Amino acid sequence: MTTTEYDLIVIGAGAVGENVADRAKQGGISVLLVESELVGGDCSYWACMPSKALLRGGIALRAAKNVNGAKQAVTGDLDVAATLERRNTVTNNWDDSGQVDWVTGAGIDLVRGHGVITGVKQVTVDDTVYTARHAVAVSTGSAALLPDIPGLAGVNPWESRDATSVRNVPASLAIIGGGVVAVEMATAYASFGTKVTVIARSSLLAGQEPFAGEMVTESLRALGATVLIGVSPTSVTRPDGDDGDVHIVLSDDVSVDAEQVLVATGRTPRTLDIGLENVGLTPGDWLDVDDTMLVKGFDWLYATGDVNHRALLTHQGKYQARAAGDVIAARALGQTVHAGPWGKHVATADHEVVPQVTFSDPEVASVGLTAAAAEKAGYDIRVIDYELGNVAGASLQADGYKGSARMIVDEKRKVILGVTFVGQDVSEMLQAATFAIVGEVPLDRLWHAVPAYPTMNEIWLRLLETYGRPEV
Repeated sequence: MTTTEYDLIVIGAGAVGENVADRAKQGGISVLLVESELVGGDCSYWACMPSKALLRGGIALRAAKNVNGAKQAVTGDLDVAATLERRNTVTNNWDDSGQVDWVTGAGIDLVRGHGVITGVKQVTVDDTVYTARHAVAVSTGSAALLPDIPGLAGVNPWESRDATSVRNVPASLAIIGGGVVAVEMATAYASFGTKVTVIARSSLLAGQEPFAGEMVTESLRALGATVLIGVSPTSVTRPDGDDGDVHIVLSDDVSVDAEQVLVATGRTPRTLDIGLENVGLTPGDWLDVDDTMLVKGFDWLYATGDVNHRALLTHQGKYQARAAGDVIAARALGQTVHAGPWGKHVATADHEVVPQVTFSDPEVASVGLTAAAAEKAGYDIRVIDYELGNVAGASLQADGYKGSARMIVDEKRKVILGVTFVGQDVSEMLQAATFAIVGEVPLDRLWHAVPAYPTMNEIWLRLLETYGRPEV
């Protein structure tokens, strides 16, 4: 690499950084991508992909056992070793050469090393200074947050990366936290036969509709996991040394012992050591951005993905990245910027139309606002609930199918604000809900979107019938 000057420098080559770089390059400007670990980042190697690989086998096995005729053919238990090997295949054995080939094939320059912002439009990697003619984009993501629990740091706890890259499955695992990572890893490890204890200070999946956490709690307990709600650890030790079990004392004076402990209590931005202090920002802070992903107070610094704390989800970060890459190129080339709501250069959906799937068993798929969030935002709403198990397609999906659906309606505009599905395989129904909310499709028009019979999507007709057909 002979040049050290580019139109755009992107720090972080995970899924989000790759998309910023790709869109900007396609927009006609030169791009340098800086990465200190694996190209492809957490999603490819330690998060989205390996976690789902660990989950899929157990979920598929239980799905087969829920269908009479298939369950008689299922005579064995989950093969944990084969599951781990499949995970290795999904992560390409933590080899990023294929991702690197894609980057170079896209005409994007890549430099390995730790990028530090050392001045305005200036990034230093090791001893080399690179200059950006137009913009620097920070796409460094987030890391697991270690809570301030006495003794916790001293027992070498797992964080999510350890749980998804495990080589030897522990006999017992305590999980501190009740969010998505906690729920998904509890589901996976319970499927492995590990004795799982979940310790949550509030309900599971507290940001979702209440019934989602309730159904997942019931399911985890049915899998053999212990779920402790409304308690927090007060101390953590390994009384017998590094080879002994972890001993966790809880706020109700109950104690939990496990071979390993996983901390899943939240995330912190990876901004501590990237030179924010050199441009007047505070190291370790989230980066506050506008809808074009421009850091507020700057005309050259952008932040995409987890690091801006808008929506800590890979798909939402990639959505932001596409907007940022496009707008950086447009501004660099003096083109028109479309920064109004739902414009080409903004991430409007971050505010109230974020889709999310928790790959538990049952799955939790949601998009938009919950009832509580909609009321807090001042909407006049009506909540429509329906049991998914009463849909004809569900009875074919599994014997005794259990699931629930909720639709939140803006009564003033007669459009949908939020949808939540909980049940087997509901994630594949989520995009229809996303289309309806993003497009602000009126309820009277949705009556003409006929669901094929007998599929799970008949839930849309049942929700509309429960709401009542408007007199139009």
